[in-house]
Amino acid sequence: MRMRKKKNLDVRFERCASVMVSDPRAVRGKWREKFGNDNPIRLEIGCGKGRFILETARRNPDINFVAIEKEEGALIMATEKAIAEELPNLRFLSFDAAALNEIFAPGEVSLIYLNFSDPWPPNRQRKRRLTWRAFLAVYDEILEEEGAIFFKTDNQRLFEWSLGELCQNGWLLQNISLDLHNSDYDNIMTEYEEKFSAQGYRIYRVEARKRIEKNLLK
Repeated sequence: MRMRKKKNLDVRFERCASVMVSDPRAVRGKWREKFGNDNPIRLEIGCGKGRFILETARRNPDINFVAIEKEEGALIMATEKAIAEELPNLRFLSFDAAALNEIFAPGEVSLIYLNFSDPWPPNRQRKRRLTWRAFLAVYDEILEEEGAIFFKTDNQRLFEWSLGELCQNGWLLQNISLDLHNSDYDNIMTEYEEKFSAQGYRIYRVEARKRIEKNLLK
């Protein structure tokens, strides 16, 4: 469901300028300079209203976080919360995930979170899924050597399809959970996750490590 357009967005975004990155291409290869430290950089693609990334940033002050959200109504809510909390290790931007290599240099990101991405259910729309091979190739480029994707969803079909896509493109799968909320994993919920879980949906999760060397795939 599309969110209603929020009022006075331009003015509200101006007030949040300190946590927004307005020209991310200019920061490519310089994200640690942007944060003013040499800490690892983690990325959430599709942060929604920010519940997950805010809590994750609170718990990990020695890690830098970049949150991406294209829906302006959700993005302004996340940035306003970040301003109120004054988290120095968190920045936000609006950008296309298919072009992340335009704003992050090779190996600049240590971890990517994909939380409850749009499943795009018709198969003809599969190229728009954030676990489609073209996106995986971009993630592979910007992730460091030991980098990983942490993927969560309530959609079983998307999860199964994503596992296949990851495997076919050389990613190592670890810590697969078919019922996350009945596991012992220390989980931070998103807004959607809380809603879907309350409705009785299972939550699926996997960690995918950066692609295996080509000679191991032969």
